[in-house]
Amino acid sequence: MTMIDVPMIGAELRRWRENRTLSQLALASRADVSTRHLSYVETGKSQPTPQMILRLADALDVPMDEQNRLLLLGGFAPRHPASDLDHENLSSVMASLRDLLDAHDPYPALLLDDQWNIVDANRAADALLVGCDSDLLEPPVNVLRLALHHRGMAPRIRNLATWRAHLLHQLAQRIRRRGDDPQLHALQDEVSAYPGGAGSAGRPVDPAVLLELDTDGGPLRFFSVATRIEEPNDVTLDALHLETFLPADEETRRRLG
Repeated sequence: MTMIDVPMIGAELRRWRENRTLSQLALASRADVSTRHLSYVETGKSQPTPQMILRLADALDVPMDEQNRLLLLGGFAPRHPASDLDHENLSSVMASLRDLLDAHDPYPALLLDDQWNIVDANRAADALLVGCDSDLLEPPVNVLRLALHHRGMAPRIRNLATWRAHLLHQLAQRIRRRGDDPQLHALQDEVSAYPGGAGSAGRPVDPAVLLELDTDGGPLRFFSVATRIEEPNDVTLDALHLETFLPADEETRRRLG
């Protein structure tokens, strides 16, 4: 390892700590290390072992792919595998996720990556895409872009200001979790600039933030539930989450049931 590598890993660990708004004392307590040692690691006076990097990363809730990057900065090999979605190692998990999507029918369900790109979807999700421009449906299909673009779902979303505020808040939270991911920042800049839905979203009166969508048969009202895989051992799986939509009123349930 060259001398420049140590301060690089130290600076990155400090950046993640500050991103999580933790003091050195708070992080040291979480990771069960001394504040003195943590200070030495952050300033480059001490070279962290791979075990120490992973211990601090775990205490900071750093995503798996970023943990691999931290290890590389420290001069060590990545520890978390990153398989392709069609790799045989993931085949059983992906098949089970597909079963979950299908089981959610007749209500829409999507499998998304950490950039909100669609990995898979069930048949009912097609109801969300009616009238969207074909350019927006070219892979990779990004659901934030699709929802807020004026040639996407936006003209059919009855409560666009509320739904837009909800999605932008989720995006800001994801950026924070991923440590200021530049791709997510670019997506944030793009979708924030889309016209429509401006002004106050108002104070929500429903028990959950709803998606209210105009269709030829009348409005549909959904609330969404996001689910992640518990304790994944692969970078690819760590980035996936299920977004399922459930009817928010009896009329939507009746029409889709």
